[in-house]
Amino acid sequence: MKKSVFLLLVLLALQGLTAQEIISVPHEKAADVKWEGDEKAYFSDIWQNDVVTNVSLPTMEVFRPKNPNGTSVIVAPGGGLYALSITSEGTQVAEWLAEKGITAFVLKYRLVPTGEDGVKEITDEGASNPARIFERVVPVMPYSIADGLSAIAYVRTHAEDLKIDPNKIGFMGFSAGGAVTMGVAYNFTKDNRPDFIVPVYPWTTAMPVKEAPENAPPMLVVCATDDPLGLASGSIELYNAWLKANKGPGLHMYAKGGHGFGMKKQNLPSDNWISRFYDWSVAEGIVVPSSDN
Repeated sequence: MKKSVFLLLVLLALQGLTAQEIISVPHEKAADVKWEGDEKAYFSDIWQNDVVTNVSLPTMEVFRPKNPNGTSVIVAPGGGLYALSITSEGTQVAEWLAEKGITAFVLKYRLVPTGEDGVKEITDEGASNPARIFERVVPVMPYSIADGLSAIAYVRTHAEDLKIDPNKIGFMGFSAGGAVTMGVAYNFTKDNRPDFIVPVYPWTTAMPVKEAPENAPPMLVVCATDDPLGLASGSIELYNAWLKANKGPGLHMYAKGGHGFGMKKQNLPSDNWISRFYDWSVAEGIVVPSSDN
């Protein structure tokens, strides 16, 4: 009897550790894009990453810190809009932020409709017909950006329940998620304006750099010079757009790091990019550190 009770308690404890808090992001139905089947989560042998594909219903997973400092960040993983690198550019980022007292939300924004293996689809198209990737991305991108804006509006509206400051809501995106980040920065209204943005190796070929908006949020850009997709120049162009508008942007351009490094360990200075983000956020007054974090 005692053994059974002990096992029950262990199971309940494990259940509590793995319980997910998922928020459905309000959205309008896509008029010109159709998905078949549910979203898929699997380990991609091609990318050597946990991925999610075929997202048609946007959601956010909440990562609440033990001692919230009021700052929050919506995290948009990358994956060419065909997939989400959900661990190295999503949950691991959110876990790190939560340890620093920052409430994090991993956003699954709408993706290109794909079949059993979206990663294989984008890989095959990249090798045989790269133009096809953009043909499929273009109609979906507005919905991905709309999901980002809706996520900000939701978090701000529910700030009290989420124990966050409605004036300290940031948006951080990687690669295609960085394109979504810039789409958010170019299209916000009063209700869904991000209070700061962090585009990490943003896909500026999918979201070309524009002039900084009049009320542009503070921005930190992160990239590597040796990014094989050639995104270093776009990241610098983005930095210069904010600089020209006297918005005081930050930039960390690492000599080495490649593309898609996220929270992966490569024994390079780029491994510490997220610590540099934290330093920047403290210097900007976005985060007020406490002895508990």
